[in-house]
Amino acid sequence: MIAKTLMVQGTASSVGKSTLVTALCRIYARRGLSVAPFKSQNMALNSAVTPDGSEIGRAQYAQAEAAGAIPSADMNPILLKPERLSTSQVIVLGKPIGSMNFRDYHRRKLELREVVGAALDRLRARHDLVLIEGAGSPAEVNLREHELVNMWVAARAEAPVLLVTDIDRGGALAALVGTLELLDPADRRRVRGLLINKFRGDLSLFADGVRFLEARCDKPVLGVISHMGDTGIASEDSLDLRPRGQTGIEVVAIRLPRLSNFDELEGLARTPGVALQWAEAGADLDRAALVILPGSKATTSDLSWLRRTGLAQALEARARRGGPVLGICGGFQMLGDWISDPEGIESGSAQVPGLGLLPVVTRFEREKITRRVALRLNTGIPLLGAGAGQEVHGYEIHHGRVAVNATARPFGWIDESPEGALSPDLPVAGTLVHGLLENPVLLRALLRGLGVTAEIPLPPDPYEALADHVSQAVDLKRLDEIVGLASS
Repeated sequence: MIAKTLMVQGTASSVGKSTLVTALCRIYARRGLSVAPFKSQNMALNSAVTPDGSEIGRAQYAQAEAAGAIPSADMNPILLKPERLSTSQVIVLGKPIGSMNFRDYHRRKLELREVVGAALDRLRARHDLVLIEGAGSPAEVNLREHELVNMWVAARAEAPVLLVTDIDRGGALAALVGTLELLDPADRRRVRGLLINKFRGDLSLFADGVRFLEARCDKPVLGVISHMGDTGIASEDSLDLRPRGQTGIEVVAIRLPRLSNFDELEGLARTPGVALQWAEAGADLDRAALVILPGSKATTSDLSWLRRTGLAQALEARARRGGPVLGICGGFQMLGDWISDPEGIESGSAQVPGLGLLPVVTRFEREKITRRVALRLNTGIPLLGAGAGQEVHGYEIHHGRVAVNATARPFGWIDESPEGALSPDLPVAGTLVHGLLENPVLLRALLRGLGVTAEIPLPPDPYEALADHVSQAVDLKRLDEIVGLASS
């Protein structure tokens, strides 16, 4: 059986396509259908590692969780991870094939269509329904000839399209009308319904807007979805990076220019009694109980930025005064003595000095390590002493190989191999493992170390809450008819 398909496209980036696909994955999965998400090309620095060690976009990983499916590289066959202004690492079927500038990548799009089509076919052969997410806008006429993420995918998948816009940013009516006007007639016919997302206020006040859109566009408005706020689902885009508005003991994370995998800190940001702040200047570190130097897709470049902004000097002064610092992946590597990149894997610098706060040396190698791991924690980790001996799960995504000096103790052990480093004389620790602070055990240990007495509330299933919210706003019976499913 070949799966039925439905595609969600948007009038722009960050209008809620990922969230809506996630909601639909859960809505249809809880009917008993075998559902899979699909996004042919994603550009994101927040990524995830599948059980077989493939790297995919964080949103597709979350969508697979919502669908109750095993995440796989077929769900996101192309992932672009920006490194510089016009250069990205290109990951195909879960593995990097190199760094390319936009022109070089654009020239390869037609050949990459074969990869995308084959991945889509494999998903359709294994599932009942494939829910497809577009990227940006289908009305980018300058990119239409070689595009492989919007209407080309819709045609390849024989998918009806929902067009969604974000009314919270303004101009929603013009965005929908203008997008449809710029589409070719055949592509316009593929759009079978419109969705208004992130509405605030009295829904009845938009009734005239719905009538206008249906008359002007000759398309049904299938729903007006009220603004949900924080969904509790991991963010993917740096546009989602903002303070949560909580009060409490300050934990400061450095907002690096090529910050990656910042979603691993969102659980901490949602914890009562903790105020997570994002720092871009040395003065931002003054009141912090803990400073986190997070992951980066451009480690040496972001290290240079730390020095230009004065954050490097502020971090060193803080550590010398006894202020705890935790480095994760690229942040861990920056805290070391040296970073070498003789093959130019990530930068044009063969060797640069690190911050000198941990006795480690990093060397970049061409083969990228992507794996899920179980890490047993050492004793004496700053602010994490209550987690000593516990095994926590996370994942690794890095080109850097870290050699630790014998003067340092390990952060923990993976199987019997030491991992990470603890400074012998400063409250500084580093690990290559992402996702540790998403573990309730380690989060509770950190709260004890910070002196926070509040209990971590058990959150409701965010996928269920999201599915309920969208179900109440969208005409699912009409949507079933568009997809070709019998309503339940």
